[in-house]
Amino acid sequence: MDEVQRKVEKAHPNDFGRGIIRLDPNTLLELQLSPGDIVEITGQKRTAAKVWRADRQDWEQGFIRIDGFIRQNAGVSIGERVSLKKIEAKPAEKVVLAPPEGMMMEFGDNTSDIIKRNILKRPIVQDDVIPIISSMNQPMSGPVAGGQAIPLIVVETEPEDSILIIDETTEIELSQKPARGYANAAKGIKYEDIGGLGSEIQRVREMIELPLKNNELFKRLNIEPPKGVIMHGPSGTGKTLIAKAVANESRANFLYIAGPEIMGKYYGESEERIRKIFEEASENAPSIIFIDEIDSIAPKRENVTGEVERRVVSQLLTMMDGLEERGQVVVIGATNRVDSLDPALRRPGRFDREVEIGVPDTDARHEILQIHTRGMPITEEVQLDYLAKNTQGFVGADLKALVQEAAMCSLQRFLPHLNLDEEIPQETLEEIVVTTEDFENALVEIEPSALREVLVEIPSVKWSDIGGLENVKQEIIEAVEWPLKRPEKFEQMGIKPPKGLLLFGPPGTGKTLVAQAVANESNVNFISVKGPQILHKWVGESEKAIRDTFKKAKQVAPCVIFFDELDSISSTRSGMTEDGRTSEKVLNQLLTEMDGLEPLNDVIVIAATNRPEIIDPALLRSGRFDRLVLVSQSSKEGRENIFKIHTKNTPLADDVSISELAEMTDGYIGADIESVCREAVMLSLRDNFEADKVELKYFKEAIKKVRPTVTKEMVDYYEKIKEQFKGGMKKAETSSYTGYL
Repeated sequence: MDEVQRKVEKAHPNDFGRGIIRLDPNTLLELQLSPGDIVEITGQKRTAAKVWRADRQDWEQGFIRIDGFIRQNAGVSIGERVSLKKIEAKPAEKVVLAPPEGMMMEFGDNTSDIIKRNILKRPIVQDDVIPIISSMNQPMSGPVAGGQAIPLIVVETEPEDSILIIDETTEIELSQKPARGYANAAKGIKYEDIGGLGSEIQRVREMIELPLKNNELFKRLNIEPPKGVIMHGPSGTGKTLIAKAVANESRANFLYIAGPEIMGKYYGESEERIRKIFEEASENAPSIIFIDEIDSIAPKRENVTGEVERRVVSQLLTMMDGLEERGQVVVIGATNRVDSLDPALRRPGRFDREVEIGVPDTDARHEILQIHTRGMPITEEVQLDYLAKNTQGFVGADLKALVQEAAMCSLQRFLPHLNLDEEIPQETLEEIVVTTEDFENALVEIEPSALREVLVEIPSVKWSDIGGLENVKQEIIEAVEWPLKRPEKFEQMGIKPPKGLLLFGPPGTGKTLVAQAVANESNVNFISVKGPQILHKWVGESEKAIRDTFKKAKQVAPCVIFFDELDSISSTRSGMTEDGRTSEKVLNQLLTEMDGLEPLNDVIVIAATNRPEIIDPALLRSGRFDRLVLVSQSSKEGRENIFKIHTKNTPLADDVSISELAEMTDGYIGADIESVCREAVMLSLRDNFEADKVELKYFKEAIKKVRPTVTKEMVDYYEKIKEQFKGGMKKAETSSYTGYL
């Protein structure tokens, strides 16, 4: 077969700017092609690309993958069809390249050689736009489009009017005179510049590109095409980027409105600005009006006091759904506070669809990192998939900042060896590379933007730093690490993972230490909530703090929320005092967040308390705190481990036996043993400040001085509570033993 037709899809991030087309085995067979052959692509215009084999998941799908530059050269968009034909490309004798109109460039002495190396073996056609992937060692200056690509136009070729290939003998000539008619080549975001938002982009394209390009489909069905789309989600996830890409790829007129710019100080000025924008869009249809931060100009009218805001909302409603037909004008709104928009805007006929642009998952983060490291000289040992797994909660803007910070760390290593007063030699520039160590240093500096208000310094405590709590460790690993790291096993077995874990026991047994180890070892985002800090003197603020905590945790999932001193906000509901009523509202909010209508996916709640008997029974039922774990005193083996941990950096005399110390400290908990070790060292220094080892006698003196925190009565009391929890939470028995707590 000489020619086939195929649908166009966007290229993989790694293929951007390489001039390749990915074909499935069926197409390769039909056209008798092998990887490395040249194929002619014909849409509204003609261009060419080098053949590569498609990935396994694209086989038998009936589409090809080409990047935005090849699509522009062929005059097609994603979803349209092109004709493919095998051809033999002739070697190019001479190629003249020029920057596009509106783009000033300065070329260095050896720029022609660099460009030639960049496009060697690449097929070209006259009038093609050729991207030059810019990296840190290229002596060219000018605005960079699409991240790291500088577009140049093929203005002249020898021989003319044929598909040519650049080889070693080709002469590359650079023209300073810009090529006319290619103003759009120098700017514009393409779909390849957006990582990890495939399904979201697809939905937005269906609602925007289809009505603008194929309005006859909607006429045939006798329906109105969608007139507006609201994109909402956390800051930095790519809402504005998608709008720019859609406008650029659909070749529609794009009008950008920054929400607050609409407001004017004179009466009626704000409404007039909105009318003018819609009139301009109608005159230059098809058009896309993009309103960024739309919540700033269209808040709920019952919540605003100013008359201007109400009139602006009314004007926007009228323009979107008034008597005059808008024609081929689509309005896109972007906000990270969708619930603060006026409800009248969110009905069908105005903003028909709402698309959530959420926090990216691991695969999406990997794709975003590939895009931002395009053209960056990174070493082979840099593992982007490892970085993607270790950046939970990072949005696109955070990942971009991470890559930039890694580059700056690399620069700081080389700066002492550079003489900045002279021109830096090309050989020195080529030595600058970004290593794994640079990315690790950058990870310390960059934190997830959605967690900035509640982020805590992740503790350095490891499981190996906790001794004598083997059962507790196992319970935690099963409840936290298994669901987050192996969720497919839970699906396979047909059960839901636990939602919450309550650690209870005497003070000093290591409950908070366990939570710190979880934060460090489970490699997930961690939000720490200190119980008493939640309570606020203003009505509703305490409940809002709980709501915001869970909202942020959902946004940056997988996430662990740790409530320390849970009894301070969840004591049994009495309603007798004002404080009691506040705690009751906070508790009710906590109950609905943990087991309400909204699902809690990949968010695990851990709480610690030494007053389990006063916690409201509603919290302790299955579905909220599924696992109740007693953290009590350790066995002899446990105490040995604790002694080893606390004396690992202490020089001990030969007569000190850890096993003997463990025997002597029956009833001692972790905090007591730490105190014994510290006291023994202090006693040794008191006798002889120059001593270099701690002898057994000082440990014996310290044991006499430090009394155990936990008594037999206290242990019996917590064991009794544990037995109560086993059979379901009964009403707690009043105990005279609260004095010990």
